[in-house]
Amino acid sequence: MIAVAAVGLVVPSAVVERYGDTAAAASTAAVPRPIAGWQHDRLASGVDLYQGRISGRSGADHWTVTVRADGAHLATEQRAQALAQRLREAGFDPRSEQVAWPRGADRRGLIGVRVRVGEYDTRTEADTRRQALAAAGFDAVTEWTGADGVPGTGLAQVKVAIVDPRRYHGALRATYGTGVAGREKVSDLAIADDALLGVNAGFFVMEGKDGIPGAAAGIAAYDGELQSAATNGRIAAVLRGDGLRPEFTKLRTELRVRAGGASAIVDGVNRVPGLVRNCGGVGGDSPTERPQHDMTCTDPDEIVEFTDELRASTPVGDGVEAVLDASGRVRETRPRGGAVPDGGSVLAGVGEGASWLRTHAKPGRELKVRQRILDERGRELDLGPQDDIVNGGPELVRNGEVAVNYGADGIERTADPSFAYTWGIKRNPRMLLGVDRRGRILLVAADGRQPGYSDGLGLNEGAELMKSLGAVRAMALDGGGSVSTVVNGKLINSPSDGTERAVGDALLLTR
Repeated sequence: MIAVAAVGLVVPSAVVERYGDTAAAASTAAVPRPIAGWQHDRLASGVDLYQGRISGRSGADHWTVTVRADGAHLATEQRAQALAQRLREAGFDPRSEQVAWPRGADRRGLIGVRVRVGEYDTRTEADTRRQALAAAGFDAVTEWTGADGVPGTGLAQVKVAIVDPRRYHGALRATYGTGVAGREKVSDLAIADDALLGVNAGFFVMEGKDGIPGAAAGIAAYDGELQSAATNGRIAAVLRGDGLRPEFTKLRTELRVRAGGASAIVDGVNRVPGLVRNCGGVGGDSPTERPQHDMTCTDPDEIVEFTDELRASTPVGDGVEAVLDASGRVRETRPRGGAVPDGGSVLAGVGEGASWLRTHAKPGRELKVRQRILDERGRELDLGPQDDIVNGGPELVRNGEVAVNYGADGIERTADPSFAYTWGIKRNPRMLLGVDRRGRILLVAADGRQPGYSDGLGLNEGAELMKSLGAVRAMALDGGGSVSTVVNGKLINSPSDGTERAVGDALLLTR
């Protein structure tokens, strides 16, 4: 782990300050100690940007080859022993490394064991050994140990934006751009709104096999309108009014459609009926109704609502659609796939959902869709016309303490311990959102997957960093190749894809 307190920070050699009397601001107690020596830019009154590096021991990292068991990076102790024995019999010299749940997680003990061969100075040397292992029939991958999450190792290039709502007179807004469907770069969204600062926001659908590309994979609301149902029980950020005082809560949604005395569950909003990205849905989803990150659950019997903010045709497929006008009256029923009327909506049904619509959604009849957003205490959350919600996960900090819940946020997969390891414990690019005791917003971006430049952060490392910055609440937003930080329309970080990725939505600090 990159231990912020124990290992310390490698401070850039020069502190660059370009916006007035920033030296005085940087030296005050208002600057969190871990970033006090970093490059500091005053972007506007109440908006400060710090850039620096967190690193482990010099020379601690190297290239190695991980041998996978049935495609998994981690094995049980018994399977790891058997794999190591096979490697020795084939003439290789393996080592087994135990991987445990990190401190501050909701899980304890051993996750699994990774089996590796060799330590190398260059990737080329590691690749040569990997090829030899592959020729001997082993499933092997070349890896950089700086990404492992082992304490005292690794490197992270980090950017921290601190927004003081008492001094900044703009707003923090969520935006999907020109439509809920489709993806746009954060830099383009920031330029379109003349935003001071922009970052990527919630999880979204990447590929058509999982739903509508660009649509949120979890709860999303913009300007008071729900545009995606919740991944039930997962953390989200609610931005009310000017958005400068985010509320962090685990949300679920309850949606129903009523036709006279008959009613039915509405399973989702603006997604392909039958496909539930990140799971956490309702009504008998398979294999689970629990959140499962980066998994697509299925349900053959659904009704899904489409809003006119989709800005695309509804997905084609089996079933039926009811086209509603602004008052909720059925204009027509049709096969699936078509435009959403301006100011109106569409209800798409498959399986039993299609049967319900054929029976009750007769042209001229009024259908009433009720939407309820409930917090973790069961209290209903009402949205005002300027309120937004962005999804994310997992939760990182609660009441000023590290509180990473791998189970509730769907990072742990009981049948695949390697997922929590590769996605959560190993270092990856991260975008983090939090608030400190002074009510200031913390937006933290860590580049990753770039050996020798930046490995990123594990989830618990990100939580420890947020705590060290004074966060009392914090959560992860979308990470990986989506991580983008834009200042005055210019991308200032180094995305792991090599270029800026188009995303589903963004958080913009508007002027």
